Amino acid sequence: MASTSLLHTGVPAGRPDLRRGYRRALARFRRHRMAAVGAVFLAAVLFVAATAPALTPYRYDQQDLLDTYGPADAHHLAGTDALGRDMLSRLMYGARVSMGVGLTATAIVLMVGVPAGLTAGYYGGTFDLLLMRVVDVVYAIPYLLLVVLLQTFFTAFLPVIRSGPLVWLRALNQGTGGVAAIVLALSLVGWLDVARVVRGQALTLRHREFVQAAKSLGASDRQVLTAHLLPNVAAPIIVMATLLIPMYIIAEAGLSFIGLGVQPPTPSWGIMIADGVDAIESYPSLVIAPAVVLAATLLSLNFVGDGLRDALDPSSDH
Repeated sequence: MASTSLLHTGVPAGRPDLRRGYRRALARFRRHRMAAVGAVFLAAVLFVAATAPALTPYRYDQQDLLDTYGPADAHHLAGTDALGRDMLSRLMYGARVSMGVGLTATAIVLMVGVPAGLTAGYYGGTFDLLLMRVVDVVYAIPYLLLVVLLQTFFTAFLPVIRSGPLVWLRALNQGTGGVAAIVLALSLVGWLDVARVVRGQALTLRHREFVQAAKSLGASDRQVLTAHLLPNVAAPIIVMATLLIPMYIIAEAGLSFIGLGVQPPTPSWGIMIADGVDAIESYPSLVIAPAVVLAATLLSLNFVGDGLRDALDPSSDH
């Protein structure tokens, strides 16, 4: 992760220098060919995920028991699975689950972790001490074990809610086929990583000259945090987000593969891979198709992350 920022230290938001910095960063990103290709592919995946109900030729749970394990043909361009469900439709609907989990979990951890990290790094004191002790405790537990424990708890707890302020969460989890429980489990663990990184950045910036100058001119703590510290930690946050999204997509696929993810018949790429494992010797396409789409999406996210890291590093400008 780049340690330097596109937002040159001390440049307030909205200044022409900041806009020029963004334009230079965009030009550097475009020169990164693999990142540009990855961005185009991700845009296509997001478009398919957003418009899947209108694009898919069949519902993801529509079965034709007379056409199981069907090969690709004019009616089913990617064939059918063991229950006669159209593979292409399920792949497209699966993009909604996988990308939805990755983007939603990342958005939540950023919304919680960034303010917490900025506050802890800027003020220090008791809150900073408590936050770091919580991070130490969580880091002492293997990541996957903690996620599996939380996911198991939410899977068992949410369906039994009948009243109270969390009843909406039960309805949301039921309506999304278990996606809400996955996002909760990943978010409760992931925000601490973001908070730790942002705290470290804030610690290095809070004593810099531009912060002291802003405070001497009468800027409030809130203004210092939002107008000076936040813009200067934006680059590491953006790059970290591109790393978190694939991590959460992999986590969702892994949980779905072992039966702790989204609930059938809701499709996800992890569930499709798990469903195809039993017939992999006779019908390898049932595993290859979702695995290739999942791998291509993860590679694209990594390429975009590399491109953003280089683009937001002023030292890479020629």
